[in-house]
Amino acid sequence: MELSKRAKQLSPSATLATAQKAQDLKKTGVDVISLSLGQPDFVTPINVQQAAILSIENGEASFYAPSNGIYPLRQAIIDRIETDYGYRYELDEVVVTDGAKFALYALFQAVLNSEDEVIIPVPYWVSYAEQVKLAQGVPVFVETKESNQFKATVQDLEAARTDKTKLVIINSPSNPTGMLYSKEELEAIGNWAVKHDIYIVADEIYGKLIYNGYEFTSMIELSDAIRKQTFIINGVSKSYAMTGWRIGYVLGDKEVVKAINTINSQSISNCAAVSQYAAVEALSGPQNSVEEMRQSFEERLNTIYPLVAALPGVTIEKPKSAFYLYPNIRETLNLCGYENVTDFVNDLLEEAHVAVVSGEGFGTHDHIRISYATDIDTLKKGVERIASFIEKKQK
Repeated sequence: MELSKRAKQLSPSATLATAQKAQDLKKTGVDVISLSLGQPDFVTPINVQQAAILSIENGEASFYAPSNGIYPLRQAIIDRIETDYGYRYELDEVVVTDGAKFALYALFQAVLNSEDEVIIPVPYWVSYAEQVKLAQGVPVFVETKESNQFKATVQDLEAARTDKTKLVIINSPSNPTGMLYSKEELEAIGNWAVKHDIYIVADEIYGKLIYNGYEFTSMIELSDAIRKQTFIINGVSKSYAMTGWRIGYVLGDKEVVKAINTINSQSISNCAAVSQYAAVEALSGPQNSVEEMRQSFEERLNTIYPLVAALPGVTIEKPKSAFYLYPNIRETLNLCGYENVTDFVNDLLEEAHVAVVSGEGFGTHDHIRISYATDIDTLKKGVERIASFIEKKQK
């Protein structure tokens, strides 16, 4: 059977593909160190687990849930947002989705028509462009400067704007770079978007993972005009160590939220009820585990950053958030005789048994992404293997 055109044009997720290669090697008995997936190595907090178990035992998790999310979860999202950022959304301005990835997918399906353009700063999370294309939209890539921490400026965005521009994606904190937009930078972008009637897709999934005294600003905290022009994408996966539970959400214009709910109803029906009851506890229960995990990630960053920065040929600015390093290894590639970063990454996995992700999956050709969402000993061992691999290739 011939595949559809949309399936043929779709590229697989670079991060998941690398993780799968690492898993396949592990199954053969190889000692692989995987620094590829953006997945916290912590188990879901006990109070959240217990809430899920209770929902099973009392029968609440046994039945279909509303397609837009159970009432207690939507209320918990609204309450958490108000506590954290000082603004209260209405119930019809929030919809629960099957993870933040599906939140983005459903949003693009809800608002994009054929040839609508979406501005995507480079580097970008691997699924943005593919999801835009699945919605028949056109991804428009904006190159950012490494000297500006990979952050897009209003001038960059304006140069890419056309009369077909409908959305701009702002991912702060960033996957893959770990950079963070300041309040002033976000205000400038927000005011530009309002002026030109362009909607902002604010992917804020890493908003609680900020390190070394830096501060996160949400688009919610800016002006009413900017907030009305913004769709917030978030979820419980990263901050609450709940990647397997698949709970995300969208906050924004009620008509769009209603359309996403309709898409939910005709695709996933509803998110797993047990996951939703767990997420209620995550958002409304004690938040101490979030801070404990944040502190652990901060320690890992402060430990691994100087080790990676010391690798031959590497240049890198210290990230402020998320749990990724995105070093420029162009000089390393030259030293080791590589023209292509993906070839370097493939050989690193096959020969040194360390899995990292090629920057090509994020739109750049001189970088790799290293996840430090694992323990310090494993991180140190992984960097030691990378150093030995580079030394071997230089000979």
